[in-house]
Parts: sequence; structure tokens; C-alpha cells
Amino acid sequence: MGGHHGEPYTVPHASTYKVENVPQLLEVKEALARQGLKDPWLRNEAWRYEPKGFGTHRSRLNTFLFRGFGVGFCAFLATVAVEYALGIGKGQGGHGHGHGHEEHDDKAGHH
Repeated sequence: MGGHHGEPYTVPHASTYKVENVPQLLEVKEALARQGLKDPWLRNEAWRYEPKGFGTHRSRLNTFLFRGFGVGFCAFLATVAVEYALGIGKGQGGHGHGHGHEEHDDKAGHH
């Protein structure tokens, strides 16, 4: 059941991510130190700020907003093409115009 896509991932060593390499976390560490506090788990958040592994905020937002856009747009174009080929699309010669007017005119002429 899934999971057979290659070798298992490798877990990076704990020393790979350091609070000192992340300005936002360094600021938190210093603010805690001013109050006499320390967060021993702060290093566990450093990976989130690593652009190579997790991406930037903008890249994550773009991925979230536009994931599947290409496939969806291709499906849209295919739908429009099929509707056009079958003559069921909206731009097929005055849809909604003429059908009712002819019948209405005929009825008016018979009275």
C-alpha cells in the first residue's frame, strides 16, 4: 500500500538546524533570555525556516494556491473543445435567440 517510491528518506542530524542560523528564532531566544527563560525545543522549529527543505513563505503559498492549475486549465480547454465540436457550447450561433421568436411569430400569424 504505497510507500514504494524509492529508498526511505534520511533524517538529518540534529546539529544540522541551529537557532543561530534563523534570525526569527534568534530573536525569540534572546527575548526569552531577557526574561530569564530558555526554550530547549526551539531548535526543533529551525527546519521550518530552511528555504532548501521547506521553501519560502511565498513558494509555499504559490504551491498551495496554484497546485493543479495546469491540469485544471487543460481540462477546461478540453471541455470547451468538446462542447464546440458537439455544438453544445454557448458561442454556437445565437443560442437563445430565434427559437422562441419564430414560434411566437407563427402563432401570431395564425390568429
